[in-house]
Amino acid sequence: MNDFQVCMENGEPLSQELLNIPKSELQQVVRKEKITDVEFKTESVSYGKDVWRRFIRSKVTIVATTVILLIVVMGIIGPYLSPHDYLTQRWDLKYMPPRIPIVEKLGILDGTRVLEVQVNDVESYGDAVVEDLGTFETSSAFGKGIMARIRVNMYVYNGVPDTYFWFGTDAVGRDMFARLWQGTRVSLILAFAVVAINLSVGLVVGAICGYYGGWVDLIIQRLMDVVWNIPSLPLTILLIMLFGTGIAPLILAFCLTGWMGTANGVRMQFYRYKNREYVLASRTMGASDTHTMFRHILPNAIGTVITQSALSVPGVVFQEAGLSYLGLGVQAPNPSIGVLLSDGQKVLMDYPFMIISPGIVIVLLMLAFNLMGNGLRDAFNPALRQ
Repeated sequence: MNDFQVCMENGEPLSQELLNIPKSELQQVVRKEKITDVEFKTESVSYGKDVWRRFIRSKVTIVATTVILLIVVMGIIGPYLSPHDYLTQRWDLKYMPPRIPIVEKLGILDGTRVLEVQVNDVESYGDAVVEDLGTFETSSAFGKGIMARIRVNMYVYNGVPDTYFWFGTDAVGRDMFARLWQGTRVSLILAFAVVAINLSVGLVVGAICGYYGGWVDLIIQRLMDVVWNIPSLPLTILLIMLFGTGIAPLILAFCLTGWMGTANGVRMQFYRYKNREYVLASRTMGASDTHTMFRHILPNAIGTVITQSALSVPGVVFQEAGLSYLGLGVQAPNPSIGVLLSDGQKVLMDYPFMIISPGIVIVLLMLAFNLMGNGLRDAFNPALRQ
C-alpha cells in the first residue's frame, strides 16, 4: 500500500516537523467573514411566464391573436348589434346592397347599384336615380336598341330611405350582417367542439401508446391505421345520411378520425420523454402510472399539443365550409360561413357583396390561426429561449 504525501497549496510537500506538531500547540482559527453564495440578481422566471414573454414578443402573433379575439367577440355579440334578425325574411328587400351610416357620405357602401335599363324606363326610377352614367347601343335578336346606365339608390327605390342593411340582404331579404356573425358563431362552436374532443381523446390514447409501448401500442396503432385509411368524404356523407344534417353529425364526422393526429403527436412526445431521469425517479419513488404520465411527462409535451390544436381550428372551419358549400353541412335557415359562401357563389356576377364579407372572415380566420399557431410553436420551443 502506497504512502500518502501531504502537500501545500503550491505542491511543495510538508516536512515531517510540521506533520508532527503536538496538538497542544495547535490553535483553532475562526473566520470572521461569512461565506455565502453569490446573489442571483436576475428575476426568477417560471416556464409558463417565459412562454408568455416569448409569445407576446412577436408583433405578428399579437396582431393575429387580436384578430381572432375580435372575430370571436363579434360571433358572440354581432347578431345582436344589427337592428334586423338573421332569420327575418323581407322578400320586397332582397339583394339590397350594403349601406352603412356615415360611411355612405364618402360615396362607398351607400346602398346604390349600377343598372342598365332601357332609356324609356329611366323615368320609372324617379328620385332614386343618383347619377346618369350615359347611354350605349346594344344589339340582340330583336334588333338594336339604346340602353342607359344609371346609378340607383335601391333603398329610395324600394321605399325604405331610412333603413340600413350594413352588409346587404340575401335572396329572401335577410340581413347579411346578422347572418354573417351568426354563421361565424356556428362555425367557431363547431371548430372548438371538434378540437376539444379530439384533444381529449388524442391525449388519452397517445399517452397510453407512448407510455406502455409494446403490444399495447402495436394493437392500437393497427386499429388506428384501419380507421385512418377510410376516405373522409364518403364517411362524412354516410354519417349525414344516417343522422341527418346539422352540427352534431358534423362533429361526429370530424371527430371519428380527427383525434388520431393528436394521438400520434402525443405518442411521439411520450416516447421522447418517458425514459428521462426524472421519470425514472418518479417510478422508483412509487408514483402510479397515471401520476407519472400526466404529472411528469405530459407537461413537457403540452407545447406541441397546444400548437397542433391551434393549427387544427382553421382546418375544421375550412372543412365545414367545404361541406356546407356542397350542401352537406349546416342547412338553411341556419347560417354558417360555408352556407354564406355557397349562397354568394350562386349570384357572384350580379351581387358580389354577398360573398365578400364571409370570404374576408374565413381568410382572416385561416391566416390568424396559422400565425398564432406559429407563434405558439416558437414560444413553447425551449431551444429559442434567450
